[in-house]
Amino acid sequence: MEGGAYGAGKAGGAFDPHTLVRQPHTILRVVSWVFSIVVFGSIVNEGYLNSNSGGEKFCIYNRNPNACSYGVAVGVLAFLTCLLYLALDVYFPQISSVKDRKKAVLSDIGVSAFWAFLWFVGFCFLANQWQVSKPKDNPMNEGTDAARAAITFSFFSIFTWAGQAVLAFQRYQIGADSALFSQDYMDPSQDSSMPYAPYVEPSAGPDPAGLGGTYQQPANAFDAEPQGYQSQGY
Repeated sequence: MEGGAYGAGKAGGAFDPHTLVRQPHTILRVVSWVFSIVVFGSIVNEGYLNSNSGGEKFCIYNRNPNACSYGVAVGVLAFLTCLLYLALDVYFPQISSVKDRKKAVLSDIGVSAFWAFLWFVGFCFLANQWQVSKPKDNPMNEGTDAARAAITFSFFSIFTWAGQAVLAFQRYQIGADSALFSQDYMDPSQDSSMPYAPYVEPSAGPDPAGLGGTYQQPANAFDAEPQGYQSQGY
């Protein structure tokens, strides 16, 4: 992008919502946000079943409360993380410091990769517990669609968060490979790559006295001895 850095233009420009919603990483964040709602919403609403022996509820995933707790926790935290980075996407073009933009993009890479890993663990955990669940625990097959939906969208979330990490890494490469900010956004004192202009010695010119020779300017003003001292023998 002309005159920008790390995938955004210069700071101070007008906010353009159309440009924001067309950005691939913003689209993936919205999709990840929706997936997280599906996961924790499915488990909270239909992931706990009533026990036959009493009023207590048990987790639909092999009666393992850790499975339901993990799915809800990851879904809610991913939901909040998406909102946080969506707000950062809105504010990002207003960041005038290149270093601050770099930190934001690096955090996006790390957080997105971390959440892709958490969703991978969650998918494996939920799928395994669902596979070993006993049919007698749920003879009416209550909440089976919700349980499968949580597993399915956990799987999809792996790729949406991994995609965010890849896009953030591409933005980092753009900012690192080319100095897109103009000189107005850079500190001249920090730029040590600009060489100093070389000193050019004045060239010889015509003799001021008009004697037909050439006059060479002395290299040092103190080397030129006044004529008055020569006539007196000094």
